[in-house]
Amino acid sequence: MLFKSADEFLKAPRHAVTVFGMAGVGKTRLAALLRKNHWFHYSVDYRIGTRYMGEFIVDNFKAEAMKVPFLRDLLRSDSIRIESNISFANLDPLSSYLGRPGNTAKGGLTLHEYQRRQEQHRVAEISALLDVPLFIERAASLYDYSNFIADTGGSLIEVIDHDDANDPVVKALTANTTLLYIRGTEKDAAELIRRFRESPKPMYYRPEFLVRKWNEYKKINEIDADEAVDPDGFGAWGFEALLHDRLPRYQKLAENFGYIVEASDLATVRDGDEFLDLMASAIEARMR
Repeated sequence: MLFKSADEFLKAPRHAVTVFGMAGVGKTRLAALLRKNHWFHYSVDYRIGTRYMGEFIVDNFKAEAMKVPFLRDLLRSDSIRIESNISFANLDPLSSYLGRPGNTAKGGLTLHEYQRRQEQHRVAEISALLDVPLFIERAASLYDYSNFIADTGGSLIEVIDHDDANDPVVKALTANTTLLYIRGTEKDAAELIRRFRESPKPMYYRPEFLVRKWNEYKKINEIDADEAVDPDGFGAWGFEALLHDRLPRYQKLAENFGYIVEASDLATVRDGDEFLDLMASAIEARMR
């Protein structure tokens, strides 16, 4: 939702904000900070990895465990339990399930299997985003929270039409929350790429983009067979390409339906009041 003035936003009895942008710009840090100031923190990635993809993740753990005779016997006799310990701060179970395409001997997935899991994630992410209005209501009626922040994944932009006000996800978010783009810099992007190489995050590619970049990577590296692709190499290269493809679409979504704050400004926020002041400044900036 958009406001007629910063004052209208500040005087609202309740605040609901959906933050979006590339990973690493401070979305989850902000949500964790606001949680200490009586804001309800809704993590879209956590919802994906529990409600919508939890069984897929755990079944994958079990499939790997079944390859070990000792563990296989214990699983078959229900002597052990395997579960995911996913959290807001630790999305590794989801990342490990989504995996990376490439040489299976190096831990990769066949392209077909990778695409199958990508489609599962697409469906799950849309469902988790459409759950935002439900959780706003739950936060207020069940837990007595007046303020709400939806912490979205970087792939939000991949599952919506950023120019369509009637896109189901866009419509649900704009009708119930204020969209806020946390805009990073080229330096932030370079640091994110470096960190991704060390600790990959869950990644979702639009199907046509994935196929195009997959073929492009093979051509650049003179690779004929899918099985010869290094999963780590493609993962890092594909992530960088995807990141730069997303940035103008984040910008467009904000221009159409929301507000923009700089990641550097957000980094100075210390509590809920300072965040509301930053939001007010973003509203004023849009009105100029």
